[in-house]
Amino acid sequence: MAFVVPTRRGGFEIRESRSTPAGPRSRTLATFKELTDETIEKARRRAANPPSAEELRTAALRVGAPVAAAPVDRTARDLLRKLAQGQRPEPMLKRLLLDALEDEDRGDRPVDPAAAVSDAARSVGEWVGASAGERGEALEDLLLLADALPLRRRPQSIGFPRLQPTQP
Repeated sequence: MAFVVPTRRGGFEIRESRSTPAGPRSRTLATFKELTDETIEKARRRAANPPSAEELRTAALRVGAPVAAAPVDRTARDLLRKLAQGQRPEPMLKRLLLDALEDEDRGDRPVDPAAAVSDAARSVGEWVGASAGERGEALEDLLLLADALPLRRRPQSIGFPRLQPTQP
């Protein structure tokens, strides 16, 4: 069973207890100042009985440990800060953001052609912030898929029926 305890130096430890013939023992799975996703993964890898990420966050909050915001929340805060400073995204990114944030059904609302986001633009939304390495890996996967597809041989000549000239 995993639990979180404060340390003397002001940090926190994720510990795991287990029963031994000599009595209960605990060992440190991870130490932290602020509970992050990386710390949670480290503790889960080292644990004999891995707790869920939510259990670790709850245990950390119970002892007063600071818990880092989710990456999407950090990104949203960063975007809001930049918007407050007067920076603006390009128009297509703005439309994609608004479209992604409005995830409810839009079937009953009139479509504004100026603000409409096409299905093609919506489908590439996950690639907007992708690194060159991620894009390269996707391209390599697509090329390997294309190589794996069987080839169909076409006949050498396609026989179309000959058209007879018409007499007026």
